[in-house]
Amino acid sequence: MSRLARPVASATLMEERRPVWDRFVRLFHWTVVTCVVLNYFVLEEGEWPHEWTGYFAAAFVAARIVWGFIGSKHARFSDFFPTPSRVRQHMQAMRSRQAEHHWGHNPLGALMMLLLMALVLSLGLTGWMQGTDTFFGEDWLQNLHKYLADALVISAGLHAAAAIVMGRLERTRLIKAMITGVKERY
Repeated sequence: MSRLARPVASATLMEERRPVWDRFVRLFHWTVVTCVVLNYFVLEEGEWPHEWTGYFAAAFVAARIVWGFIGSKHARFSDFFPTPSRVRQHMQAMRSRQAEHHWGHNPLGALMMLLLMALVLSLGLTGWMQGTDTFFGEDWLQNLHKYLADALVISAGLHAAAAIVMGRLERTRLIKAMITGVKERY
């Protein structure tokens, strides 16, 4: 097992709090949350505020991808990338009721984060395509865009629920950490 794939060592578990998510990661997270809520629940589809809010969210995802290579320790993909062996190990630990503690994203959280980012980028692309001469008014593309938006909102709901459940299982204040940047164990 590589040093990156190991769960937090027991000596490290004695540590009760640690700065984990930097300002950019938190700004990215809450900006994209705001854009998704606005576009799904508030802004009128096809109007320029909806379009530009979607482009803004997609741009933030693109910036987060760059930050995943050059950002702080726990923002880097190398810190949490969900390889099959990491996911398998995490699932086995959960099944045996010995949840691993990860200071950054756990492997399932990392999979969800990548899915959410892919959905936002796909929405940006399909939204942009609808404004081109080639695809304007295409029902299949409009339907795909709507299905992707529904998938994003459902996935975001699962993500929020999982953060609450995993926070309790790992005895970590995950929601607070996405606000303050510091993960605290209790």
